[in-house]
Amino acid sequence: MHLKKCSLTLRISFARKIFVEEAALKRRNCMGFFPRQCVRKLICVGFLLWGLNCIRARADVSLLLEEPFGQFGDMNPTGHAAIYLNHVCAASPTELRPCTPGEAGVVISRYHRIGGYDWLAIPLIPYLYAVDDPRDVPEFIDAKLEMQLRDQYRRKHLLDLVPDDPKREIPKGDWIQLVGASYDRKIYGYRIETSEEQDHALIEALNQRSNKSHFNLFFNNCANFSQKILNFYYPHAVRRNYIADAGLMTPKQAAKSLVHYSKRHRDLEFSTFVIPQVSGTIHHSDPVDGVVESLVKSKKYLVPIAALHPFVAGGLALVYLGDGRFHLDKNAPVFDPVREFQTGDMAENRALTLPESGNPTEQASPGNGVAHAAHNP
Repeated sequence: MHLKKCSLTLRISFARKIFVEEAALKRRNCMGFFPRQCVRKLICVGFLLWGLNCIRARADVSLLLEEPFGQFGDMNPTGHAAIYLNHVCAASPTELRPCTPGEAGVVISRYHRIGGYDWLAIPLIPYLYAVDDPRDVPEFIDAKLEMQLRDQYRRKHLLDLVPDDPKREIPKGDWIQLVGASYDRKIYGYRIETSEEQDHALIEALNQRSNKSHFNLFFNNCANFSQKILNFYYPHAVRRNYIADAGLMTPKQAAKSLVHYSKRHRDLEFSTFVIPQVSGTIHHSDPVDGVVESLVKSKKYLVPIAALHPFVAGGLALVYLGDGRFHLDKNAPVFDPVREFQTGDMAENRALTLPESGNPTEQASPGNGVAHAAHNP
């Protein structure tokens, strides 16, 4: 019995020694001699880490094509255009700076009668929802709550730009276009990659040039501004359509041009997305059209033209069918800024990431694929 116990003890001790020596050999092989298997593993891990770093570091510029809404949208169905930069942030509404880790980026656009400025910059989440923290975005919105959220943000961040009105509790004016955009309409996004150098060059250019308003609905509007920004990154990428839009620059033409540019430059990463309108009692936004498209699709315009000038009506139809059609991507994945940026480690979500699927045709609640933007050109 004693001999058996000693024999068992020796076998256990010997096995333990062999295990320790094999473990030491494996460590020595991987750390010293680098066998082929270890090299392959290290290379795979290196490429994985490099890929993750590239995803986090990638900069993008996105054209936001926003549907029209309200009375002005009924008269002018061309909608609104804005620019979203995911690696550029706002030091103030009139000054840009590079983003720090965890920031969601900025939306910049041209506005009319807001402080006398040509363009203004608002962080992404406030631009869409009129709140600083994504966790504060309401799941259901009505006109009263929408105005309350906008005024709260104005009092906190925009008093220098939009001061109090002694005659009214909440000042009137176009300043409401700056925040709470997602409560009024749906947005289609067209994203194309940029570089850190391009972003820094844009920051320097906009910060140094004069920022005084010269707004003109026909020749110096929001779409013209978006055209200039996109062409700053990629010269001649966005062009106006002298036939289908009568030479005017429209948000839909900007999107159409950018899509065509991406097809000619397959080396540039390009994608589309949609930010649906937030659920609530606010009326749904309307489809966005081009100039001739709006005439052809609207009975209130087309019928009188056809009655008085049938050849003109026929000509408009031919122009639209020939060069005026551009179908928005109805199957574009939903981009949900609330879900994307409400996590604690927002630095991991710096790149614009999009889910695999989504239904852009329906309204949604924040956290389930939300948003849209409010502003008329």
